[in-house]
Amino acid sequence: MAIANYIKDLLYRYDCVIVPHFGGFVTNKTSAQIGEDSLTFYPPTKQIGFNVNLNHNDGLLANYIASSENISFDQATSKIEDIVAVWNTTIKTAPLQINNVGIFSLNEKKQLVFNPTNKVNYLRSSFGLTTFESSVIERVHKKVIPLVPVKNTQRKIPVILKYAASVAVMLSLSFVGWTGYENKQEQLNFAQDQKQLEEKIQSATFVIENPLATIELNVNKELPKPFHVIAGAFQFVENAHKKVNQLKAKGFNAVILGTNKWGLTQVAYTSFYKKSDAFQSLADIRKIDSKDAWLLVKKFE
Repeated sequence: MAIANYIKDLLYRYDCVIVPHFGGFVTNKTSAQIGEDSLTFYPPTKQIGFNVNLNHNDGLLANYIASSENISFDQATSKIEDIVAVWNTTIKTAPLQINNVGIFSLNEKKQLVFNPTNKVNYLRSSFGLTTFESSVIERVHKKVIPLVPVKNTQRKIPVILKYAASVAVMLSLSFVGWTGYENKQEQLNFAQDQKQLEEKIQSATFVIENPLATIELNVNKELPKPFHVIAGAFQFVENAHKKVNQLKAKGFNAVILGTNKWGLTQVAYTSFYKKSDAFQSLADIRKIDSKDAWLLVKKFE
């Protein structure tokens, strides 16, 4: 059984994939980045992390294997346990590689170290985008040639032509001055007319004899919460309702989320908008009520 392929498929769809009794792979979205050389461009991606404390059986991986191989849930769980046993034995003597996911090894303190792969981008919105490098732009520096001054070889202008040119310039300036005066007067007259028009508009009163009735729209702005701490999934709806009543008696805000693709009715302790709040509630519930509680990420369109 190629469990690495199943983990890879689930990482495209979910932010957390747990291998029972081994640990959980958690993904975080990162935006596009530019390399230190300012020439390499990286597309948006999902970074894979590993949390050894997330080792309970949330049913996600086992259900997916059972559906893919057409076997029972218990058989899938048993196969996962056998593979995890082999992993734990292998990693004591040599690095453990999970294809398209990463490599596990032990450091000097016998602690588990995970190095994720960078060959697969699990962010579906970045499908087809790859890392690329821009070519270096070569700038050509041209030598500036100074201008050579040209000697004035024109003949001297007669004195009478100089005086005629001066008279023409003075007449032009006089005409421009008079035209400017006329334009200024026209602008003042226009400003006064505009001011009178604005005063009339401001003093006007508009009366609507038959105004339209006011319509009130009730808009539900509350969005569904995507993170749910699951108490269990039941084949019979009656058992799900019974579980909800038991949890409410303990003080939990339990609800029925609906039926999953396997026909099981899911019951949640509570739901959250933030992933961090959901993980904190999951840890508390495992301490005070049930170690079998698990986290469901249910995205709404």
